[in-house]
Amino acid sequence: MAANLDSQVKESQQQVAEAQAKIAELTTRIEAARAKAMAGEDIAIDIENATLDDVHAHTKVMNANIAELIMGLDDVTAAFSKDFNEMRSKTGWESFVGIFSKHRSESLRQERMRTASIDDKLQDLISKSDVIVTLLQGQLDMLNEQKTRVETNLTETLDDREMTVGELEQVRAEIQGMDPAIIELENKIAVEQDAAARTKLETELADLNTRYNALVQEEQVKLARSQTLERYIEKGKTWVDSLQNQAATQMVLINKLQTDTKQRVVLYDALSKSLKTAQQQDVAHRINEIGVQTDKEAQAAMAAIGTATNQKMADMMEAHDEHMVFAREVLEAKAKADERFARRFAEIVEKHDKNLYGE
Repeated sequence: MAANLDSQVKESQQQVAEAQAKIAELTTRIEAARAKAMAGEDIAIDIENATLDDVHAHTKVMNANIAELIMGLDDVTAAFSKDFNEMRSKTGWESFVGIFSKHRSESLRQERMRTASIDDKLQDLISKSDVIVTLLQGQLDMLNEQKTRVETNLTETLDDREMTVGELEQVRAEIQGMDPAIIELENKIAVEQDAAARTKLETELADLNTRYNALVQEEQVKLARSQTLERYIEKGKTWVDSLQNQAATQMVLINKLQTDTKQRVVLYDALSKSLKTAQQQDVAHRINEIGVQTDKEAQAAMAAIGTATNQKMADMMEAHDEHMVFAREVLEAKAKADERFARRFAEIVEKHDKNLYGE
């Protein structure tokens, strides 16, 4: 399982790198289109090519892989309970040896507890969790950085379109204002009998028509620019929304992992306290054996040991209270994190729980 986790971590690192490259490429393409728009060039093709589908498809695969990895870490942690129970109780062989030699049985158990490697396994698991959290945090930082860049572009483009629409309205107003003047000149020409006066009126009409045609052409240019900027704005808004959704997903994954890591620390702490409790029980048992001696020196020794043991037991019980409060808080936080995770990745959770892979 550890090798599988290692390979999954490497695969996730590669997928995150690829996702970041695609996200950066799309943001750069949007920025390039903005530069072309400022230069007055047509950016319609650039806008159409700035598709989000490829990014979304790759991001979905990346997040699914990381979600599987997180659930794999949960499975490994859950399997530790078997190791914990084995450390708390005697093995079949130790129990069998105990029939003939209680002391030898206890020695075997103590030696097994001393050489147990759960600590290393748990620390390795926590280390893997931290690696994935760092990976996800880097992705989140990158998403926020890209979102800031796109929002800056979007703000500038919104200002450009507002200015373009204002200019378009001015051109249209001027065109509408010319209509009465043109109609008036056309009416004058229709009734004018003097050739010289008629020629002058026709010259004025030609100048007006030239200006009118220029304004109509300018209107078309302004309208086309406004429409292009509008499409660019919509593309930018969609990309910003996508980046926000991706960031939300990263935060859910990070929250789940960070809470899980705290829970694993609690499990390790619980194991340590369990071992201490077992050792204290052994001490208490030996004190009871010492108690059967009746000489004063033995009684004094027993009293001293009893006092020290009671103090240690009191310290342990006080510490246990603090431990349980902390553990309860972590468990509550984990329940909330698990709920958010399951809600966001319902399909993956169902496949994991029901072993429906490949269907």
